[in-house]
Amino acid sequence: MKHAHAMRFGASLRRQGGVEFRLWAPAARRAELAVYPTLFGLSAKPSPSPSPAAQRPEYMLHAATRNAEGWWEAHVPDAAAGTLYHWRIDEELMVPDPASRHNPHGVHEPSAVVDPLAFEWDEDWRGRPWHEVVLYEMHVGAFTPEGTFAAAAKRLPELAHLGITAIEVMPLADFPGRFGWGYDGVLPFAPHSAYGTPNELKALIQAAHRLGLMVFLDVVYNHFGPEGNYLHRYAPGFFSTTRSSPWGAAINFDGPHCRPVREFFVENAVYWTTEYRFDGLRLDAVHAISDDSSPHILEEISQRVREATAGRHVHLVLENENNHHERLSTTPEPGGYDGQWNDDFHHALHVALTREAGGYYHDYGHAPGETPMDLLARSLTHGMLFEDSPRKAGGGREDPRPAPTVPLSALVNFAHNHDQVGNRAFGERLAALVGPDAAPLTTLLALLTPAVPMLFLGEEFGSTRPWLYFADWEGDLKKAVQEGRKREFGHVARLVNGKPVPLPDPCSAETFEASRPTQEERDSEQGRAWSAMVRDALAARRSWIVPRQGQLLTGQHTSQRVGETGIAVQWRYDDGQVLELDINLGPQPLQVSPRRMGPVETQDVFRHRWPAETPEDTWPAWAARWRLGPEITL
Repeated sequence: MKHAHAMRFGASLRRQGGVEFRLWAPAARRAELAVYPTLFGLSAKPSPSPSPAAQRPEYMLHAATRNAEGWWEAHVPDAAAGTLYHWRIDEELMVPDPASRHNPHGVHEPSAVVDPLAFEWDEDWRGRPWHEVVLYEMHVGAFTPEGTFAAAAKRLPELAHLGITAIEVMPLADFPGRFGWGYDGVLPFAPHSAYGTPNELKALIQAAHRLGLMVFLDVVYNHFGPEGNYLHRYAPGFFSTTRSSPWGAAINFDGPHCRPVREFFVENAVYWTTEYRFDGLRLDAVHAISDDSSPHILEEISQRVREATAGRHVHLVLENENNHHERLSTTPEPGGYDGQWNDDFHHALHVALTREAGGYYHDYGHAPGETPMDLLARSLTHGMLFEDSPRKAGGGREDPRPAPTVPLSALVNFAHNHDQVGNRAFGERLAALVGPDAAPLTTLLALLTPAVPMLFLGEEFGSTRPWLYFADWEGDLKKAVQEGRKREFGHVARLVNGKPVPLPDPCSAETFEASRPTQEERDSEQGRAWSAMVRDALAARRSWIVPRQGQLLTGQHTSQRVGETGIAVQWRYDDGQVLELDINLGPQPLQVSPRRMGPVETQDVFRHRWPAETPEDTWPAWAARWRLGPEITL
């Protein structure tokens, strides 16, 4: 089975031979296609900066014709898969194709024509339903020592064996340099060349499918990166003239000339889910997308993806810092989204265990009338905590209003993700902040609730390696990023043997390497024990929680505080059954009154450091138990 997504943008192979090239460049006075016979002499590794013209081989120019809407087209009869090309703008600027499927030598260098039909897909994979999702957030470059698609494919059986059902790959849109988080991509249709070729990415996805693993892709539709983006020069209509984003010019989704811009991003979402057979997309920071038109761009993306992938389980997930939830749907409806990242769970958990309450943790440590443990308890039953007010300069919200109740099964809970670890000066994971007794409970709390769970790179074996911010910038941009990190985190002190430790250099390869979890951790006694805990917890989830996800009674879940460090939670189902969690997040046992559900009427789901023979009126230190049974009033 073969798959190709036909679109107006980019290069398209023609059945009768040759390639049709299209570029939307309304601000260009002239556009020509430069075709290279070879790239001999260019580095095989991507570079952050364009190669001098003198280092590029000779090229042949082909005339392009323009229509009234600013589209330029050129047909090259002798072009084929593998042909390398630039667009030459106004006889002076060489630019890659913004819809390039592959830029093998970096984002400034020529694009390559790709034949999507050269890859043979299996026919029988249709994905898995949303209620079976257990996510694993992966950075391809840091997942293995090699940092490639091919190397990542070889490690997938480990994840499948643990009970993970879906990989969420951090952004792959090609970005400058050898390493980076991926959120500054400039070629949204081209997988990052340092990771491998398009076919190697497809082989990774196919290998996952053969193991029963879905693959989601993190996509960025709120901005382009600052290096390697030439659109301002020949297609300024891509950018809003009235709005900005935290990362630069906002994308023009509702202003003049927005139709080709909207289509560019809609086509991108359809492209990844059809031509690459991704099973889901996670849309980054949609609170930074401005669109006052109807339908909203998020609605249009969902509609088109649902239409293009009918008959498959394809899931759409949002990140929305403001906790807007109106696009969430409990069924995969056109225009709707299956899930949304729940930062509130992470923040409440983090503050309850670390007592850090600065910056964006402010509201979780200073909520009127509620302690951090109270907020953690509420997040376990109601999901989101605060809604829709802007953050102040110090990090808290102007008006931290309670968020409305959202179905827990539509939220993604996590104890770690790339942002929440990497936005720290030294990238510490919770395991490094809260100690070995508390650390396992953070992961278990993410895995064993009715919310969709997510593990972060290395968390499956309890990695304590940092996750740092890294980007392979050069020149003035490198200097600006380095100085920016110093301004943001220069006040954060860290001592080793009484001596201050300097901030990691975000543009150093050593910083990237320091963020890679190691095989030694994975194979250590502690790593194996942690992996066994995760495997057992996910087996319990698969047996006791997953089959009941469709029976959850939204708004009927309750929790009680028990002493200073305990929480009791009851998640209710429509058949009268209750999933109960008792957890003690403290170093001392708790003495409690009799519980609502006795041991005779319930079944054990999972226990951590909670022996079966423990008296009912005692909760051990740093322990948790999950039980399922009928609701009983004592």
